[in-house]
Parts: sequence; C-alpha cells; structure tokens
Amino acid sequence: MKTQVIRLSALSILLFLFFAVAGAQDIASFEKRITVKKLPNGLTVLIMERPEAPVFSFYTHVDAGSAQEVNGITGLAHMFEHMAFKGTDKIGTANYPAEKAALARVETAYAAYQHEDDKETGRDPKKVAELQQAWQKAIEDADQYVKVNEFGEIVESQGGVGMNASTDLDETVYQYSFPENRLELWAYLESERFLHPVMREFYKEREVVTEERRMRVESSPQGRLIEQFLGAAYIAHPYGRPTVGWPSDLHAFSATDAMNFFRKYYVPGNMVVSVVGDVKAAQAMPIIEKYFGRLPAAPVPEPLRTKEPPQHDLREVVLTDRSQPLYLEGYHRPDFRDPDDAVYDVLSDLLSKGRTSRLYRSLVRDKQIALGAQGGSFPGNKYPSLFFFFAAPVPGHTAREMAGPIHEEIDKLKNSDVSDDELKSIKSRAKADLIRSLGDDMGLATQLADYQAAYGDWRELFRQIDRIDAVTKADIRRVANQTFVETNRTVGVIETAGPPKAEQPTGGAQ
Repeated sequence: MKTQVIRLSALSILLFLFFAVAGAQDIASFEKRITVKKLPNGLTVLIMERPEAPVFSFYTHVDAGSAQEVNGITGLAHMFEHMAFKGTDKIGTANYPAEKAALARVETAYAAYQHEDDKETGRDPKKVAELQQAWQKAIEDADQYVKVNEFGEIVESQGGVGMNASTDLDETVYQYSFPENRLELWAYLESERFLHPVMREFYKEREVVTEERRMRVESSPQGRLIEQFLGAAYIAHPYGRPTVGWPSDLHAFSATDAMNFFRKYYVPGNMVVSVVGDVKAAQAMPIIEKYFGRLPAAPVPEPLRTKEPPQHDLREVVLTDRSQPLYLEGYHRPDFRDPDDAVYDVLSDLLSKGRTSRLYRSLVRDKQIALGAQGGSFPGNKYPSLFFFFAAPVPGHTAREMAGPIHEEIDKLKNSDVSDDELKSIKSRAKADLIRSLGDDMGLATQLADYQAAYGDWRELFRQIDRIDAVTKADIRRVANQTFVETNRTVGVIETAGPPKAEQPTGGAQ
C-alpha cells in the first residue's frame, strides 16, 4: 500500500507539472515575450525573449523549395542551400576581385562546353573534350583563391553550435546557435551570405549533391520506391519531382542558374528570421534592422500556378529488387489551409503514434506480419499532399500481404467511430507534443518561424491545438470516407527478387 501511495503521489506531481507548464504555454504568455516586425524591405523578424541560458538560436526560413523549380533545374533549391555555406565576397576568399573575374571565366567556359555537348546534331566529340578541358582549367584557376570552409570556421571559433540547413519541397531553412554576446556577429554573418553570395566551388559541390542522390535514391530501394511512387501520384504538380533533382539536371545546371534562382526567391519579402534566447528585443531589433535591412527589396515571386488534377483511377508502381519488400499507398488530401487539416493530424496520430496506434497493434503486435507500419501526410504541406500508409513485412511475408490488414483499418475508420479514450488520448498527446517542441530555443525558433511564414501569424501554432481539440468522431469518419477511396489511391510496392540466374541452384543429382 505504501508503494502505491508513493507512485500515486509521483503521478500527481507529474500531472500537476504537466498542466502547470501547459497553462504557461498559451498565446497570452508568449505575446508578452515575442516581438514581430516587418522591415521596410519586406523581411519579417520575430524575436522571443527567453533568458534561461546565455545563448540564443536563430532560424532563417526562406519560402522557396524544390516546388519552385522548373524542368531543367530540378535540385537547384537544394544546391543553393549548399552554396550558402561557401562564404561571401569577404569570407572564403584570398582575393575577391581576382576570384570574381576567375569565376566569370568559369561560367563563360562552361556555357561554351555545355552548348557544344548538348547539340543534338553536329556534335563534335573532339571539340567537346577541348571545351571541357578549358572549363576544368578555369575552375582550377578560380580555386586558387578559395579559403575552404572559412564561414563555418568563423561560426565555430566564436562558439556557434548546431550549424545546419535543409531543403524540402516547400522551404529552405538555415540555423545554428550562438552565445548571447555574439548577436551582432550573427546578424552580420547571416545577412551577409544573402547579401553577397558567391558561387565558389559550385561544380565541385554539384558533384557532392550528385553523390547524395546516388546514396539516397540510386543505391536505396526505398528511395527509388518513393521517387517513383510520387512520380505516379503526381502527374502535374512539382511534388512529383525529387527535391535532390533529376540526374540529368544535376549534370547540367550552372552557377548562373543558381544565381538566377537566388535573385528570384531569396528576396526579403520571402523570408522570416526568428531569434529565440537570451536577447532583449529593444536591443536586438536595431541590430537586426541594421544588417538585414541592407538586403534590397524586390518583388515577391508569383504563386505556383500548376495544380494537380483530380485522380480518377488506381495507379501502381512495382519495383523488383533484391531487398526488403515494402508496401506503400497514398491518397490525395488538401493542403494545410483546409478546414479538415486538423482531422488529418488526428488520423495520423490514431494510426501511427506509438505502440498503441492502430497500425502497430494490427500488423505488428497482433498479426505479426510487419516489422513496422505507419500512416500520415507527406511529401509536403504547403500544397495538396498525400495521406500515406506504409508497412515493411517480416521475413516470409510479401509486400502485397500488407494491403489487406491496412484496408481493414481503413474500413474501420470509415464505418465505425473511434472510441472516447482514443480521441481523448490523441488530443492530450497533441498538447504534450507542443510543449515538448517548445522546450528549447531552437525548437521554439523553428516552430515560430514556420508558423509565421505559413500563416502570417505565429499564434496559429497554438490555434492548431485548438483545432485538433475540436475534431469529432463524425469528422474522422467523414474525412476517411471522402479521402480513402479506390480511385484516389496510388500504390507502390517492392517485391523481393530472387538471386541472379548464375546463383540459382542448378538442380539434379549432386
């Protein structure tokens, strides 16, 4: 009895702390510590005072990802992300005037080589080789001025940690953390690389990105499945193209293409910068305005015009590979601004969150036919996306065997209400997940900037929890019935291939 009392007391304390923290994580308490300002050039700055440790984190959100690319330059958004770490006209160079002239010669040589190499008729192999050699010589001349990784070394030498960036279909982001007394240095460095970017070592880095593609796609059965699955699910919208780019584009686009992409999309009105930590907005904002205000104003890019037409028939992709079999299916769903967006969040939690989720219980625990199973939304958020179901069968079971149990779970969603306990747990987890995501400076900077960029108001981060809390059983059934229909389904399967013929047993007497 004594042990039980102690356990109950501990549980009571945990619950008290949870709800005490939850009460503090509301819009009103955040409004007291958050300052948002749109600079005259259009850039949005968000500062949150959080003096719990003498550090701050920042997050630069650029509203440009691979969805903004066009045929011929796929992979360029990701490529520019790499180039943003190469320095500026002051950082990363031993002699910028000489380097600038050398880089211009690289582009001239590359354009001449590419023009001859791309000829469909009258291509002269000898001339191509000569032009390629001249281009490579121009690269060598430009490389002599490079101070390799000087930008990163400056950040690290001044106490910066967690320096990173990423590109997806919807956005490109940059982030790291600094001691609180390095705010002005950060503002200079971060603004400078978008004020004076330099496409140094571009073609060397292009090979690095090409190798990334080989690792993530060509050498990965799962990567190939996802790429071909999305290509089948999307016939018009750029969500059907890989963020890393098509191989032919990676071998073709130029530093000039990268600068054109930068000038169009890296404009202040297309950027949100958040700073969270031991900073005072009254002191930090003038510093940020001083440096980021230097970025020249420019028109915000036009919205993406292409919309995915409705799907009217089942689509299927089958890969045969000597690898783990996999099963994937997806259904088109609306974007994040749709009134039912929160319902899809609830569905994702219901199907995939932890060992009590429906897919785990059915396929992994009870039927024991899958190593793992999950469902949720991908590949993007800004435009209409997919709600997917994924399963990896255990040895002895095929990918096709995953479809039946998955559809059983889908039918339950369409034909019967979720339980009160399930819905209550989902809503509690949503609140707990929000609290966890706000537990450190970088998590806060990320969430606040993402919601500010998406909705124009960081407060939507908290309102999304309210929208989840308002989801009903009837909402779940309604959305399941309108989304999970056969004509809206795309299937991707990896079927395990047998050994090559040379390795197969020959049979007969030994």
